[in-house]
Amino acid sequence: MLKGIDRLINAELLGVLMSMGHGDDILLCDVNHPAASIARHTVHGSVVNVSGSGLVDTAAAILRLMPLDTFVPSPVTRMSVVGDPNRILPIHDAFQQVLDRAENRPVGVEALERFEFYAAARNAFAVVRTSDPGPYGCFLLRKGVVSYGESAG
Repeated sequence: MLKGIDRLINAELLGVLMSMGHGDDILLCDVNHPAASIARHTVHGSVVNVSGSGLVDTAAAILRLMPLDTFVPSPVTRMSVVGDPNRILPIHDAFQQVLDRAENRPVGVEALERFEFYAAARNAFAVVRTSDPGPYGCFLLRKGVVSYGESAG
């Protein structure tokens, strides 16, 4: 156990976050997402499981350590609702609140159609599967840069 690191950040996830560079994406998903089949295409190559935690808590823990990209208008991408692409679900609102609070600014979130999202997810650095029951709890987070002299804590 290390001081100052949320218990949700297991050793594998910490290693993934440390290995990612600026512009790399990490996929946070619910239990319904085809995590294993997507993950085999990623840099990490396998699913990082964060058992017993939902999307909101896992995202908050990750975002205490990982900055979001400030060089793009929407450093976060979510899957849009099939048949109703403009619909915002409660998980989308809750996730937006976590993003805005973590970054201390409004964070842009882009929505992609289901299969476009899957294609983008295959290019992610890693897949993190939570125990969130979903649906539509699928988010790509683009890593930013920690400025010199700035700490993540």
